[in-house]
Amino acid sequence: MKRAEVAIIATPTMGNLLPTIEFATHLTNHHHHHISITILTISIPQWPLMHNYVQSLTPTDHIRFIPLPPPDTPPPTHYDSLIEYLSLYIQYHKPIVQQILENHPVPLAGFFIDMFCTSMIDVANDLNIPCYLYFASPAAYLAFVVHLTTLPVTESTDSINKEVEERRLAVPGLINLVPSTAFPLFCNNKKELGYSFFVLHALRYKETKGIVVNTFRELEPYALDSLSNNNIGWPPVYPVGPVVDHVGSVNWHPNRSMHEKIIKWLDEQPDCSVVFLCFGSMGSMNRVQVREIATGLERTGYRFLWSLREPGKTEIELPNDYEKLEDLFPNGFIDRTAHIGLVCGWVSQVSVLAHKAVGGFVSHCGWNSILESISYGVPIATWPLYAEQHLNAFEMVKEVELSVEIRLGKEGDLVLADEVERGVRELMDDEDGGELRKKVKEMSEMSKTALMENGSSFQALENLICNLLSNV
Repeated sequence: MKRAEVAIIATPTMGNLLPTIEFATHLTNHHHHHISITILTISIPQWPLMHNYVQSLTPTDHIRFIPLPPPDTPPPTHYDSLIEYLSLYIQYHKPIVQQILENHPVPLAGFFIDMFCTSMIDVANDLNIPCYLYFASPAAYLAFVVHLTTLPVTESTDSINKEVEERRLAVPGLINLVPSTAFPLFCNNKKELGYSFFVLHALRYKETKGIVVNTFRELEPYALDSLSNNNIGWPPVYPVGPVVDHVGSVNWHPNRSMHEKIIKWLDEQPDCSVVFLCFGSMGSMNRVQVREIATGLERTGYRFLWSLREPGKTEIELPNDYEKLEDLFPNGFIDRTAHIGLVCGWVSQVSVLAHKAVGGFVSHCGWNSILESISYGVPIATWPLYAEQHLNAFEMVKEVELSVEIRLGKEGDLVLADEVERGVRELMDDEDGGELRKKVKEMSEMSKTALMENGSSFQALENLICNLLSNV
């Protein structure tokens, strides 16, 4: 019986590393007799929470982890965007990765990289290892960045935006015309937000042997068909999702007592009565925005669980929990809402979404969060903050109609209390006879069916494994 050994490397952020490791688990669970995986992990000293997570990883019979030492060449001290910093930091690990893979005890049938690790394609080529892309964002976003690679090199982002301001733009992979406000943030300012790095990465996707996307056909049929039909000569696309970590961070996050407090509080609430606000590992709110949210939430009268974090203090420092919550809110807010609300810092998001008390999710629309909400049948109110989240929100509201809108695009930095109140009411009231909740529940069932034997994602994974085994 053939057996394939593969290696995986991912960008060292929560939104990239966690779903990649979950994909590795998914792959070995599906075909553990045929697949063994070595995961190479990169650490960034300034991100202690990521370090905690990497340290918590334990090998299994079919997955082992190799932490990479720091590169001999130090990372740059100045950079224009986080994506530039990450791309260069990963690139400096190439000699280390090449040495490890050269010394791997058996030939590798594949080397999986993620969307920002394309410099590792050079290592795969040098060692004659088939290289695959694991894309932890939606197929619609993949279609969007592939489209960016077809634009003239001399065309600046400013001219793109000027054109789009005059008319909405047709983007392959999306049915509706897309306004510039729904474009990913890096399309705003070519230099400051790393536009050229996103395009350079996307240009290299074509060099891989296959693109594995964390989505499922029933959710994104149009985008997946567009990728297959409009990109002749590109590698095959394998939609294998939803790949979701159903355990979450409870096993490795240091604040275990907070998790227990949250679950106990949720246990005391009626079914589907709580609106959950959470903005991801890199999402944060300043003090002015916090007051607007508090005012809007209080006006709705709904029960709420609010995960609140403050911005990092340096360019590459991640958001952290506020040390003092009391001074953030309007006078008397905590006392007046004590019987219906709980404000916390870190939270195990997937554990909360899985709880029967949660009836709605105000989300930044990171793709992992969207897939978790669909898996547990919880409708979303969209509030995108960074990266491709604006396009994700647009897709969820306008394309697949599985979410309501607080914000879709970049219409101004501050979301006012009136907008918060309106969005939460629309999310939780669901006045059309529960139509939104019903649609989300139906998609949740489809997501489960897709992963079952003979389901669309099950079959896509079978095809991927057959491709890997053919390399042995």
